Amino acid sequence: MPADGVTRHADRIQSAISSNGAAKSALIASWQRSACFHKLDPSRRNLPDRLTESEFGRAREAVEPLIQVAQPSLDRLHTSVGGSACCVLLADRNGVPVERRGAPGDDATFFDWGLWPGAIWSEDSEGTNGIGTCLVEQRALTIHRDQHFYARNALLSCTTAPLYDHEGRLVGALDVSSCKAELIENFINLIATAVIDAAARIEAECFRLAYPDARIIVVPIADKMGKALIAVDRDDLVVGATRAARQALGISQACLQKSLPAAQVMNMSRTVTENLAAAERGVLQRALARAEGNVTAAAEALGMSRATLYRKLRRLDLHRTH
Repeated sequence: MPADGVTRHADRIQSAISSNGAAKSALIASWQRSACFHKLDPSRRNLPDRLTESEFGRAREAVEPLIQVAQPSLDRLHTSVGGSACCVLLADRNGVPVERRGAPGDDATFFDWGLWPGAIWSEDSEGTNGIGTCLVEQRALTIHRDQHFYARNALLSCTTAPLYDHEGRLVGALDVSSCKAELIENFINLIATAVIDAAARIEAECFRLAYPDARIIVVPIADKMGKALIAVDRDDLVVGATRAARQALGISQACLQKSLPAAQVMNMSRTVTENLAAAERGVLQRALARAEGNVTAAAEALGMSRATLYRKLRRLDLHRTH
């Protein structure tokens, strides 16, 4: 960006901050954090700081399980957007990309911009940007061109979604960035949808791997909250819940450390409970039919105790005498 453009960009940000618009605009609030709290200068021209080779090795090792789970989703996402001069970045919770997908022909450009593993894109280092601001605000967002705090990033468009582990803790972010100036709004919206969907797939797979012996139940909630999943053991007790499920159903970590019946959790939505009961009734009836009404044999086939099966039969009004 020419020197006069850098000056205009810095002046615009300072004017917005001085207008007290932070209370009404999340973008201005991020600019304010960048300038006032992190003491950054929007006219700074230095490229993003980078970790040393040993620092990057430790950062990558710390999230290696996430990297492995994310591989198919990163490949799929890049297949969708890579032809539009976009790269895909998986960053840790400190804003450091640890895995990347990009077209070889674009690699030199993205490396020069700092959109590369080992660069530091936290908000306290780079000011308002897709990865760093997403991690601070813990929501999916797009920082488009001159919405970036640094004038040198004003040609970038970055769409990012947060990633949470099986206990609802923030572990990183998934980002699609482009330095293609003619990127249009409609395409940005399509990228945002693709990024959010990919993040949901990664989180769901991490959750399933964390509870390999549990049944995973999808809890219907508002789409904007993410994919709500709960993990249920053979006694129908909830042993895990994704961040979306915890938020929607009011499940805390303390709740999960106690005996929390799945039915109690699902009762928070009558429709969900009725659908779950109908599905569960069908499973039990089929198991009993195959066991010719023998509760003990049906319980063994279902992988649960005889007492648990009796409790389910009473709750669902399925009376058996064997």
